[in-house]
Amino acid sequence: MTKAVLFDLDGTLLDTAPDLAAAANAMLAERGFAPLAPETVRNFIGQGVGPLVWRCLNTAAATAPEDGPFDEALECFGAHYARLNGGAARPFPGVVEGLERMRQAELRLACVTNKAMRFTQPLLEKTDLARFFDAIVTSDDVTHRKPHPEPFLLACGRLGAAPSATIVIGDSANDAQGARAAGCRVLLVPYGYREGRELREIECDGVVASLVHAAESLTQSPPMAANRFSLERKT
Repeated sequence: MTKAVLFDLDGTLLDTAPDLAAAANAMLAERGFAPLAPETVRNFIGQGVGPLVWRCLNTAAATAPEDGPFDEALECFGAHYARLNGGAARPFPGVVEGLERMRQAELRLACVTNKAMRFTQPLLEKTDLARFFDAIVTSDDVTHRKPHPEPFLLACGRLGAAPSATIVIGDSANDAQGARAAGCRVLLVPYGYREGRELREIECDGVVASLVHAAESLTQSPPMAANRFSLERKT
């Protein structure tokens, strides 16, 4: 029986792309580069701020950024993102209702993200999602980020739940690979950020249309068997 649910943040719980794109383009403007299309920046989301900034610079300049300028750009992006963080971010449809249903069912919930805590906590508070989580695991808490299993195993430990009794809900290969390696089952949502990859390319236990649908599956009695979990079983 499922005891805990771990959620990815960007692209699963919240649409944060507008804030991230605005911060990235503010950073690029200070360096004399033209802005990138929001959809371009959207495809860079998923591995944390460092890779996002590096890819933005690499794309804007059409060359790999040097270490010195990259460090300065990373600091610049952080300053802009701290100012913009949560301003335009919104929960995806069904997120709040789905989380409420899971809490009512007394499931233990955690947010697991590659974002740093200095951005994560304010973002969850501004969007009123912090109240749902028993634990938050960020890039500051681990040596290895997703897709490594370490963040998921740490979250399971903080929730007191075995990986085999834990479901991960995410939107990308990072979530699916890390969850599987940690011994958790994983469901993907059809929206979100996948760095340009198609949903059908990512191996997972199933796809749920929204967190409401996930909550309905997780909280029904008797519980679903693993192979009947998702509403849209992947083939």
